Amino acid sequence: MNPIVLIIIAITCVTSYMGLNNVAIFEKYKFSVSAINSKKEYFRLISSAFLHADFMHLFFNMLSLYLFQGAIMAFFGNVGFLIIYFGSLILGNLFSLLIYKNQPWYSAIGASGAVSGIIFASIAMAPNEISVNFLPGWLFGTLYFGYSVYMMLNPKQWDNLGHSAHLGGAFFGLVYSIVMHPQLALSNILFLGIMSLPLIYLSYEIFVRKRIG
Repeated sequence: MNPIVLIIIAITCVTSYMGLNNVAIFEKYKFSVSAINSKKEYFRLISSAFLHADFMHLFFNMLSLYLFQGAIMAFFGNVGFLIIYFGSLILGNLFSLLIYKNQPWYSAIGASGAVSGIIFASIAMAPNEISVNFLPGWLFGTLYFGYSVYMMLNPKQWDNLGHSAHLGGAFFGLVYSIVMHPQLALSNILFLGIMSLPLIYLSYEIFVRKRIG
């Protein structure tokens, strides 16, 4: 595994563990619409990605990052990986801030936006070369986003995961991959289109039906 990816996973695991065992840390660094808008605590746009709701949430995000990071490193290198990871993370949380700007109670945690960008950029480069539990990467990505969209549109009281960040993160990863490798990304447009279906539906629910926000 690339050392940069290993460092991000290690830091995320340590800080997530600390947050799960210390409510003060969890509350101080989670994504919070109220804290960001009223107190201007913009660091939460990044720090929230290093907290997770439970060990399964942490494991799933870090496993996804591990499985898809290889293609990112091969096509974009270390700098490209960092741009996609943190660019997707920030844009994903900014999108959440826009969607929930009138709901100061809203809060979320998790690396969902960052991982979404990594997944989308990976599929744009190598849709069939990546396999997850015998599923091709593009199909895993479709299920990943489908679940996130379902959970976002059918919120549970116990669920404070950053599902809305998927959309902004995925958008950043897709755009960056097209800008850097336009011919290769466009040659895989069918797989990207299929994987985009849940996010297109989510956009319809948000901007047309006004179901969220």
